[in-house]
Amino acid sequence: MKKTYITLSFVFAGLTLSAQNKHTQTADKLYNRYEYIDAAEEYLKLVSNNKADNYVYRQLADSYYNVFNTVEAAKWYAKATEEKQDAELYYRYAQMLKANAQYEASNQQMEKFAALAPSDQRAIAFKKEPNYIPRLTDQQKMFDFKTLDINSDKSDFGAVLTNDNTLYFASARNTSRKSYGWNDEPYLDLYKTTRNADGTFSKPTEAEGMNSKWHDGPAAVSADGNTMYFSSETFRDKIFDKDKEKKVKFGNVGLFRATKTDGKWGNIQALPFNNKDYNVGNPSLSKDGKTLYFSSNMPGTLGGSDIWKVEITGDNTYGTPQNLGNTINTEGRENFPFLSDDNKLYFSSDSRQGFGGLDVFVVDLEKGTEVKNVGKPVNSEK
Repeated sequence: MKKTYITLSFVFAGLTLSAQNKHTQTADKLYNRYEYIDAAEEYLKLVSNNKADNYVYRQLADSYYNVFNTVEAAKWYAKATEEKQDAELYYRYAQMLKANAQYEASNQQMEKFAALAPSDQRAIAFKKEPNYIPRLTDQQKMFDFKTLDINSDKSDFGAVLTNDNTLYFASARNTSRKSYGWNDEPYLDLYKTTRNADGTFSKPTEAEGMNSKWHDGPAAVSADGNTMYFSSETFRDKIFDKDKEKKVKFGNVGLFRATKTDGKWGNIQALPFNNKDYNVGNPSLSKDGKTLYFSSNMPGTLGGSDIWKVEITGDNTYGTPQNLGNTINTEGRENFPFLSDDNKLYFSSDSRQGFGGLDVFVVDLEKGTEVKNVGKPVNSEK
C-alpha cells in the first residue's frame, strides 16, 4: 500500500479554506496536499477552459503566494479582488505588489485592508506611516554582504557558524532526493562546510548522521560544538495524523536535539513540546546555551507564526515555552530567529514595515530597543 507523507506548513505559510466542486476537485486535492505548483497548473486549465470563477482566481493567487511567485500572485489577486474579499487577502495582495516595487498600488490595497481590520497592528502601522519606503532606503547601512560560492541553484538558508569554523546550513541541493510538492524542490538536508583562514569555504558535504528521508534543517549549535538543535519533521518521532481514505499521513515541523561523541553526531531526541497540531522549528541558542529561541504557531501565537523561547533546564528537559509578545510578534508571520552573542535578536517578518515579503529585523533584548528593519542591502523587494 502506497503511503504519502505530507509536512504541514514547513515554512508556516498561510492557507486558505477550500471548497470543492466537480470542476475544481483535482486542483483542490493538490492544493490541500500543499502541492502548490501542480495545483496552480490545474487551476490555470480551468481558466483556459472558461470554467473559472472568483474562487479559482483566489486559489490561484494563494498558490503563487505560497511559493512566492510575486508576479503571478499579484495578477490573480487583482482578478480575485474584482469581488469583495476578506481583509487578509488584501494584505497578501499588497505584499505581492510591494515585492514587485509597485508601492502606490500596494498602498491602495493596504487602505482596503486597514478599513476592514482597523485594530490590526499592521493596519495601525500603515495608517501611521504609509509612505515609509524612502526612510528605509535612506537609512544608514548596517551591513555589507558577499555572495558565497557554496550556494547552489536550489534553496540554501539558515546558516550558522560554530566556534570551530564549521558552517551548518539547510539546502535542497540533493537532486537524488524526491521533490517536495510545495515548491518542486528536493527535500531539505543539513550540510556543513569549513571556513578557511583566508575566508573561503570548503566544498559542502552532508552533515553525517543528521539527515532523514524528510526535511532536515536549519540548525543551531552550542558554543562548545557538542549539542545541536535542528528542525525536522514529527514523522521522526511518529507524531502525525492519518487520513485512511486518502492513504496520507500529515505531519508537522518539530525540533530535535543531537549530541556529538568522538566527532560524530547522534543520539537524536525529539523535544517534548513537538505536537501534531502545530509547528515548532528554526532554532537559535543563547550564548550561554540556557535559552532556546524558535518559531511556532502553537496555542498563544498572535499571528501565523511567532517567535518563542524556552529555558533549557537539563539534558533534553525544558521549561514552559514563552511567547515573546507583541513587541516582536504581530498578526502576521515572524520566523527564523537568530540570537547574536551580544543579545541582539534578528528575525524575519512579513508584517512589519519592509520592502516586500519577508524582511530581516533586529531588536536589542538587553537594552529593550524598538524593533528595527536592518535595511538594504540585506533586505530587498524579494
